[in-house]
Order: sequence, then C-alpha cells, then structure tokens
Amino acid sequence: MQSGTKHVHLSAAACSALMLLAVIDVHAQDMAPQPPRLVLQITVDQLRGDMPASVRNRWGKGGFRYLYDNGVVYENAHHRHANTETVVGHATLATGADPAEHGMIANIWFDKELGRLVYNIEDDRYALVGDGGGVDKDVELDPTQKVAGTDGRSPANILTTTLGDELALRTNGEAKIFGVSVKDRGAVTMAGHAGKAFWFSKAKGEFVTSTYYYDAYPPWVDEWNRKRLPLAYAGTSWELTNDRSTYTYGDFDDMPWETDVAGFGRVFPHPFGQADSDLFTSLLTTSPVGDELTLEFAKALMIGEELGQDEVPDYLSVSFSSTDYIGHIFGPASLESEDNLLRLDKTLSELLTFVDQQVGLDHTLILLSADHGAAEAPAQLNQFGIDARIFDPDTLDKEEAIETVKAKYGIAQGLISGFDHPYIYLNHDVLREHELDADEVSRTIASVLTRFDGVAYAVPSIDLVEGKMPDTRLYRQILNNFNPKRSGDIYLVLEPQWFVADFDGLTVTSTHGSPWRYDTFVPIIFAGNGLAPKTLFREVQTVDIALTLAKYLGIKAPSGATGTPLIEVLNQ
Repeated sequence: MQSGTKHVHLSAAACSALMLLAVIDVHAQDMAPQPPRLVLQITVDQLRGDMPASVRNRWGKGGFRYLYDNGVVYENAHHRHANTETVVGHATLATGADPAEHGMIANIWFDKELGRLVYNIEDDRYALVGDGGGVDKDVELDPTQKVAGTDGRSPANILTTTLGDELALRTNGEAKIFGVSVKDRGAVTMAGHAGKAFWFSKAKGEFVTSTYYYDAYPPWVDEWNRKRLPLAYAGTSWELTNDRSTYTYGDFDDMPWETDVAGFGRVFPHPFGQADSDLFTSLLTTSPVGDELTLEFAKALMIGEELGQDEVPDYLSVSFSSTDYIGHIFGPASLESEDNLLRLDKTLSELLTFVDQQVGLDHTLILLSADHGAAEAPAQLNQFGIDARIFDPDTLDKEEAIETVKAKYGIAQGLISGFDHPYIYLNHDVLREHELDADEVSRTIASVLTRFDGVAYAVPSIDLVEGKMPDTRLYRQILNNFNPKRSGDIYLVLEPQWFVADFDGLTVTSTHGSPWRYDTFVPIIFAGNGLAPKTLFREVQTVDIALTLAKYLGIKAPSGATGTPLIEVLNQ
C-alpha cells in the first residue's frame, strides 16, 4: 500500500471557485479597517436622540454633519435601565453592563453599612490633588449638596471593569486611558479603574483630579490651569449665535416656566458676571462655555500625553455637560437649548478637526452617545393639551393613605425615612422596634402609593428578588436598575411627563430620570477609522456599545457587559 500525499482531483469549476475565494479573502484583508490609534468616546449629557436633527439645516461642515454623513448611525437607540441619571448612563456606556451589575444605580444612594447617603464616586481615601478644591456645592445641580463627607473621588464604587480597563489589561498598561468632563462623575466613570480622570472644579476655576490618579499634576495640566481661560469670560455674556429670526424658538424667549439662576436671566444675553462672584464659574458651565473649556483641556491633554502617536490604541473619553445644565434651567425645547446645540456642533467640529490634525480620523474610532435623554417642561406641554405636572415628594409620608398604613401597624412616627430618586427607603429602625416584617410593609406601602396622583408604579424590591413581577419592558428596566446592596426598598415610577422639580431648593424647568422613552432615547454613532456610512432603524441598546468596541479592538469584554455586538460596525 503506497503511503504519501493523497491526491485529490478537482474540477475546473471547483478550481475557479477556490481561486475566487482566495482573491476575495486577500481583498477583504486589504479593505479591513486597521486597528485605530485612538478610540474617542464622546458623551453629550442630556442629548435626546432627536435633538441633533432639530438643527440639521444649520449644521456646519464638521461636527454633527461629519458624524451623521460618515458614520454608522443608530436612530433607535435606548438605555434599557429605568433610572436615567448622569452617573448611571455614563457607567453603562463605559461598562456595557446594566446598573444591576456595575452598581451605579443613582447619582446618590443610601449606604446601608455607613447609615447615610453617599455620592456615587465619593472616596475619602483620595482627596483632590493640590491645595483646596473640595466639593462643588453651588447651583450646578450637583447631588453632593445632599451628602456629607464626600471630599475624595475615585472609581472604586464601579463594580465591573470598563472598556478602558480591558484595553489597559490587554496592552499591559501601554494604552493611555483618559476621561475628561466638567462633571467629576462624567470623567471618573469613563476613565474606569485603570485610566486617569480630570474634571472642572467650580470652586477653583480649574481642571482637577484626585490622588487616586496622581500625587502631583503633570506639567501640562499646571500650564493649562495657569492660563486661567475662564477669566476671559468675566464681564461678558452668552449671546445668540445667529439672528433671532433663524431660530425655531426665537419668539419664545423669557418663558414663565424657565428658571432664573442668580441673575443669569431668562432672556438673551445671559451675563456671566465678574470673576470674583461666587457663582461665576457655575454660570459659565450653565452655558456653551462649559463645553468649550472642556474642549480646550482635551486638546492640551492630547498633546501633553501624546495620544494616538503609536500603534498601541489609546482611549480618550470627552463628556460634554452644558446640554444637561441648560436643559434643566431652560428646558430642551427653548431658545437657549437651541442655541447651545449650534454651539455644540461647532465644538464637536473643532474637536474632530483637532483629532484629524493630531492623529488622523482614519486612525481614530469615534463613538458618540448620551447618558440619557430629556423631558419637556410641564408647563410647555400643558400649552399643547398634554397633561404634565410637578410631583412633590414631601407628600409621600404625609398623605392620608400612608397615615392609614401607620395606623394599621400601630406606628406614630414615619415609616418612610426618605426618598432619594428613584428609591423610597423605609425606616428600618422603626420596623425593628415594632418587630415588623420589612418585606410585608414595603408591599403594603407600594400598593398604597399607586393611589397617589402622578404615581404610575411603586415596585417593592422584594418582588424583584423573588421574581414576582410581570415580564414587561418597564419592569425589566426596573430590574436592570436593581442592585441588592444599594437599591432602596421601593422603586417609584411617576406618570409620563411628571417629575420632581426641586434640587435642594432650586426649582428647575425640566429634568430626567424616568424609564419613559423620552429619557431613554439617545444617539449612537460610530465613525472614523474607515467605517462606511450607514443609517439603521432597528432598536439597539447602550449596553451594546462597550461590547462592540471590545470586539472591534480584539480585546476581552468588560466583566459585566451584557449587550450584543453591533454587526454593522464589525462587519465592514
């Protein structure tokens, strides 16, 4: 029996087919996008998915136009968790996990071990670098105003890895990972555990960081802060970019439902005041200037850290916060928000132009999304016949129905210790004192709360633990938000267009935080690095982003990622 190579005779057609496959394979390898030198993740705070297109006819050449004309655009993208707040959305974008897994269930929550409210990224082990700084407690609508003992900052409360963490692990620390934002929680979450974060301190008028990241500031940071760029706006005002007649809301300035913060006014121009004012830097961030300062710092970071200058992919997150502040104060359907979108378009254009000059857009993978959407101002909705109202949380422990529950259990003092959006916390000391079953009481109170005006759902956490809930989109959103160590006793969902408008005494025009579609709807756009443009309308979720980026980079997915890779980005 002869040994050796076995000869297989192929037909001419089969040979031709194999040759064609070989040619296609070589061609595919030539056309496949090369690994990017830089991943640029842009997050716009409170950018509802329809908002960029509202000023489409006034886009410049870069910015939104570049992203929408040259990117893979998902026009039906949503967060799939219920509490659409800043830190929750940012952490979801960074990790590809739901709040149930990454743990950032709210901007603040009640820590059962510490026995107090905590801020999402507080960490007293890591103070701010340098002298002073501290926590900003001013009109920035910062939830730290309700929390004591929160001077330090770190990502320790994020329970899963982020995309940046996984990139650092794969490259053995060679990849440079950075997060920049006006908001500390917008920077820290995106930088993850392995990266470095910088945010704007209103108390100092500078970009700062904590000792978790550095013992001393890099020279380029000190140089940027010495320029004192915010001072250039002293004595100036936020002016309209274009002629008032070109705006959709040009005739709707000075609406009675808008909020006048510290003399900033409800009518253009909005004065910033003098630099020695306690609120000067806060007013800067309640305007497009906040984003422009973030852009300038991001430019200095790219140069100072030499991002995207070698074959090891670097990661830069830039989170723009002005849209959120302006939406809270004036509403998303306002002249101020409209002008801000035009200024944001210009800011994005300048960022992309700078990245193109430094790295090249063909070597940069860009991702734009948002941490949450936005609700319209209730009074504005009322003008169109839509029922929308403000909910007063102080009624939760005072209404007659709750008094009936107290009488049932023989309790004179409050059963409810607090409401910190979106969770109601029961007074467990009172429950123990009266030897009451917390699960039974939470279910009883939840059933009573649904009778309140404006309350759509009151979901006891014990029902989530035991799986006693309908399999609907909204209940899944609440379950996605539930973390047994951090979530409260009852999740409260208000009716659509209802919300709590009080932020520590400041009544705002509009807010977010609901599971309704206007708050979950955000843009998702991938662009650059040779991606072919495409627009898609099937529903996708924000948890898909981190997993898609991980697959694109050929690295391990973040530890809690539960999304689905977006094939249009991967199968180019």
